[in-house]
Formats: sequence, C-alpha cells, structure tokens
Amino acid sequence: MNAALLIAIVVAVLAVIVVVKTATVVPQQAAFVVERLGKFNAVLEAGFHVLLPFIDVIRYRHTLKEQAVDIPEQICITKDNVQVAVDGILYLKVLDAQRASYGIADYYFGITQLAQTALRSEIGKIDLDRTFEERGYINSMVISELDKATGPWGVKVLRYEIKNITPPKDVLAAMEKQMRAEREKRAVVLASEGERDAVINNAEGRKQEVIKSSEAKRQQQINEAEGQAEAILAVAGATAEGLRKVAEAVGAPGGFEAVQLRVAEQYMGEFGKLAKAGNTLVLPANLADVGAMLALAMNVIRPGSGPLPTTPAPGVRPPPPPLPRPPGA
Repeated sequence: MNAALLIAIVVAVLAVIVVVKTATVVPQQAAFVVERLGKFNAVLEAGFHVLLPFIDVIRYRHTLKEQAVDIPEQICITKDNVQVAVDGILYLKVLDAQRASYGIADYYFGITQLAQTALRSEIGKIDLDRTFEERGYINSMVISELDKATGPWGVKVLRYEIKNITPPKDVLAAMEKQMRAEREKRAVVLASEGERDAVINNAEGRKQEVIKSSEAKRQQQINEAEGQAEAILAVAGATAEGLRKVAEAVGAPGGFEAVQLRVAEQYMGEFGKLAKAGNTLVLPANLADVGAMLALAMNVIRPGSGPLPTTPAPGVRPPPPPLPRPPGA
C-alpha cells in the first residue's frame, strides 16, 4: 500500500514537471528564445506555447518595450582642454530577440560603454561654451554612432539625452564672472543707447521747434505784410475817394469860395502859431499879405490855371511882353 502511494506521488510530480516544461505562456510585449538541445529553435511571441519536455529550453527572455538605460557620469575633456562631468540617459528597444540573444553577450553593457565612448568623442570636438548650446547636436551624433553598432545586435537606440554638464568649480566661478561682466556690459550699452536716443530725440524736438517757430514767424510776417498791403490799399482808396469828393465839391457852385474860406482859416491858424515857436525862420516878405498868399494858393487849385505869376526882384526890370504875331504868320 505504501509503495503504491509512493509511486503515485512520483508520477504526479513527474506530470507536474512535464507540464511545467512543456507548457508556457508568453506575456504581451515579450519574446522568449527557445533552444532545442542547445541550438536555437524559435522565438516565442505573446500567447500559450507547448514545448518538448527535456528537449526544448527557454534560454532568453526579452521585453519588447522601450527601455531607459542610465549612462553613468564620466569625465570628458573639451576642445579647449576643460574637464567636465557629463551624464545622460538612453532610450532603446529590442527589435530582434534572436540577435539580441546571440549578437552580443550583454547589450545593456555594450550600449552603455559605446554611449560613453561616443559622448567623450563628441565633447572633445567642441569648446566648453558650446557644450551648453549644442546639446541637441551632441545627442544626435551619439545616436548616429550607436545606430551603426547596435544594428547587428537587434537593438534600436531611439533617443539619447544629456542630463547634466558639470564643469569644475574654478571654471564655474570664471563662467559666472564672465556672465556677470557680459550682463554689466549689456547694461552699460543699453544705458548709452538710451542716452543717445534721448539726445537724438531732444535734438529732433528742438529742430522741429525751430522749424515750427520759423514757419510761424514767416506766416506772421506774411499775414502782417498782407494786412499792411490791405491797409495801404484801403488808405489809398479812401484818400482817392476823399480827393474825388473834394474835387466834386470844388467844381460845384459855391465850392471854390468855400475852399477859399477854408484855406484862409487854415492859413490864419498856422500863421498864429509862428509867434509861439522859438526857432529862427526865413519867411517871405509878403507873408503878412493874406490876400496875396490866398490868391497864390487858389491859383494852384483853380482848374485850367497856368503857371504862377512871378514878382520881379527889386531893381530888376521885368521882361517886355511878346509882340503880337501878324495875321497869316
């Protein structure tokens, strides 16, 4: 009885072992590499699979998901001989499980070492100042170098990103001083440009002010000249109209006598002012002869009057009158 139970237990254990060895389930986004008697047989994709017990063996298990591999920090020397510590992160994906199993012993280690070597090479081609600006270029060059080597491994490098670039402390201090000097320089340049613009604006404002003032003065002079011209024309027109009225009044009946009376009044008024003046004057001898002076003035304004009669000087004989011309001459 005990022997039969023991045999049953052994058979059950063997059955479990056989089931475990022959039946396997591959999860999604995974690939199992199966060897038969030590030789590659097949790549099992996601799903249920049955293997030959004790003959087929699952040798490698790979994930087909995108994987992130941390690239350890390393010391790189730039083109201008400055040591910087650089680390990064690499994103890769297994495309061929068979190549990833037999193309290289450990593709993680191989890709990590290759990424560090390519990074040192690219950092050595550029100066320190450009390492911070050319991160995208460095990343693309590292990926290009990795693609050349990882193709036979069945692995595809998708992205590479530099995480940190850490120069030495003395270089960081020098860079901070340089940046501070650059900022101060930009501040001084901006201040000088602001002062220059302010001076230019002030000069432009004064220029516009002078131009506007000269234009206003010119317009003022034009307006004053036009006003004076109009005033002169108005005075001349009024004077001409007044003279015309005077001429009409003189030509009217009794006008000439009125003019005589007006001239006599003005003459007497002006003659009376002579005694009040303190100046020495040379006056004609017949100044007191009001009738003669009045006749002289009226002879000037009488229409059709000839030349004024002349009074001969004392002791001078006046010229004889012209002889009458004979008829028919």
